[in-house]
Amino acid sequence: MTLRTIYKGCPVQTKYQGQFSYTFQSPSVTLEKGAYRMRAPRSTRPGSSLSQSVMSAKQPPSHSQNRKLAILIAILAFASITCFFFAYHLFTTRFAPSSHVQLRPHHADTRPKANPPTPDTKYLSYYPHSGLHNQRIALENALILAKALNRTLLVPFLRLGKPIRYVSFEKLQRFLVLGSKIGLEHCPLVPVGIPIPDECSGYEEWTSIPWDHFVDLHALGEKIGVKMIQWDGSPAAEYMKKFHIDIFEADTLTLQDSGPYDFRFLDTLDDVSPTRDKYLSSIYIPALAQAPERLVQIGTLFGSSRLKLRQGVSKSVRRDVRSGMAFTNPDLSRVADTIYEALGAVYIGAHIRVGDGQFEKQSTVNARTIWWNLVHLVCGLDLEETLTLEQQLTPLDEDLDPPLIQPDVPSLRVPHPPLPPLPHTFKHKIRCRAPLHTSASFQKLNAPLYIATDSPNPAADPLFLIYIQTFPCIFFLSDFASRLTSLDALINPYDQVPLKGFLIPVLDAIVLARAREVVVTGGSTFGAFVKDVLWRRHWGFEIVQRG
Repeated sequence: MTLRTIYKGCPVQTKYQGQFSYTFQSPSVTLEKGAYRMRAPRSTRPGSSLSQSVMSAKQPPSHSQNRKLAILIAILAFASITCFFFAYHLFTTRFAPSSHVQLRPHHADTRPKANPPTPDTKYLSYYPHSGLHNQRIALENALILAKALNRTLLVPFLRLGKPIRYVSFEKLQRFLVLGSKIGLEHCPLVPVGIPIPDECSGYEEWTSIPWDHFVDLHALGEKIGVKMIQWDGSPAAEYMKKFHIDIFEADTLTLQDSGPYDFRFLDTLDDVSPTRDKYLSSIYIPALAQAPERLVQIGTLFGSSRLKLRQGVSKSVRRDVRSGMAFTNPDLSRVADTIYEALGAVYIGAHIRVGDGQFEKQSTVNARTIWWNLVHLVCGLDLEETLTLEQQLTPLDEDLDPPLIQPDVPSLRVPHPPLPPLPHTFKHKIRCRAPLHTSASFQKLNAPLYIATDSPNPAADPLFLIYIQTFPCIFFLSDFASRLTSLDALINPYDQVPLKGFLIPVLDAIVLARAREVVVTGGSTFGAFVKDVLWRRHWGFEIVQRG
């Protein structure tokens, strides 16, 4: 028997009974009484029973080692599971609101629930797009159609803020589905100072809320006899399942448009649109009413002239619908009351749209026309006085002729009783920007003027300089910032987005509509709604129907 040992962790080669066996062992070093002693590793060859008994006496029992190992594994496993669940808890609650945050619910949460539909109920749906008033016009048309077709209307939520522009049917359908906030419920809970997740980028640039947050749809539906289901923007088929409505593709009649003026709806079979009409196709409402499909799905319904109505019953429904779209939000009404009182309850108003598209290009022309309307037609300065005043305030190298002021024919068709004349003195409760006019001929220019505009800073906008020079008591909504603080608490209960910034145009319209006289920007859906509906309803006059 021979033995060769290689140190430093190398294999030990042992020859026993003509065979070699290998094991990895190293010598051990111990300190005994101040001297080092090297101890050879234990032999792995079979030994006597005596040597085996001695070794076993020095080692703990194997079952004890196994038990300790099992306990250690169990502890590690428990710790790993605990850490995992703790980390998961931290991840899922990383955007949880703090205990002091209280969201103020709105009455929209308590809107009347739709009655359970019957199996033979038929429905009408459409896709919204563009700004607030474009969506309002589409809803008005949808309500009139739903009444004529005897169908329950699926009303999409009102989208405020960054709009979805019009695109063809399929693209608009895809944009509405992909542009919803479903699955982004964690976004409003991200604490300040924490990086915003990529999917939450732009979350607060827009919000959507039921129409009855602004309009009394329940009363309107009762009046015209139309049932409605408000739709949150999720895929229509999935949303309808919440109401236990299963409609398959074979049960759907789709009017798929590829352009904004593909379809027009007529209420008489013998009516035809002129060849120069911008709409490509005419759909007769009586024929559409015979459609057997449970769902009629339309793309865009925007357009004041999309419904060409000739029957008296249809016009009556349209009048009720448009009149019923007046804003009724109590929070905004209370704020408007305080501004109305601050202005002394007697003031004149103007809407000047300058911020986008054609209105930006025509801003100079529109601003001059509106100024002339206010000075010449509302305040009563004659033509020569108005022209002289304009030349004094805006000295130019060339003399300007008075602008051509086109008569508003639809308004003239619905005359109203004369309003009381403007008083010679005014009792507003807010300080004017400049000293009052002392000349008798200019006294009416001392009337408080409230301007609703989409200009971000009208007081510093050169376009408004002539207004500020003409009307010493000119005011913008920004002049009443302290009266708007109650709107800070308004939160959309559906996506937890603060509503104040989105409500400013609506509040602007409500305040403007309470003026003694209003002048608006031509071609603006905002201005037309204020003058045709809100202003006339405030004074108890019959509304103007266009289209």
